[in-house]
Amino acid sequence: MRHITTPLGEDVIRSLHAGDQVLLSGVIYTARDAAHLRMMDCIRRDEELPIPLEGQVIYYAGPTPAPQGRPVGSIGPTTSVRMDACTPPLLERGLSGMIGKGLRGAEVVAAMRKHPSVYFAAVGGAAALGAKCVTSLEVIAWDDLGPESVKRLTVKELPLVVAVDCEGNDAFALGQQAYLDSIG
Repeated sequence: MRHITTPLGEDVIRSLHAGDQVLLSGVIYTARDAAHLRMMDCIRRDEELPIPLEGQVIYYAGPTPAPQGRPVGSIGPTTSVRMDACTPPLLERGLSGMIGKGLRGAEVVAAMRKHPSVYFAAVGGAAALGAKCVTSLEVIAWDDLGPESVKRLTVKELPLVVAVDCEGNDAFALGQQAYLDSIG
């Protein structure tokens, strides 16, 4: 288990390999479908994005309202492929990492190789565990989007798996191949 902290430098990104387990600490940002569409509008209009991208990580999540005494309610990953069309332009602008669940498309993986970055998988169904790792939450942009607004989270030891590394190695494909090799 590796401990890593944001912002992610290229040296850290290059040291991560598909299948590695990490505990991520530092500042990350949430953004789901609607926020990604607005970011693409900003890019098309050549406007500044609401968050700095260089070295940053976006978590594809929409946290639920916080119970009393906590910064956030449940916070589980959403299906990452829904953000695929928006991801390459963000990687070109310095985004270093993404957190979600499920596979990524070939275009995203190619962009990750071109612009060294990493895709982390969070455990689906463990939203309460993820919430325990959040120490603060602040809405940064587009509050009208409710749970899909862009939020700045500070996390401590958020458990993740490197799903796709900057060389394009995919833990999902590697796991399937290991299984197939073991049976046959």
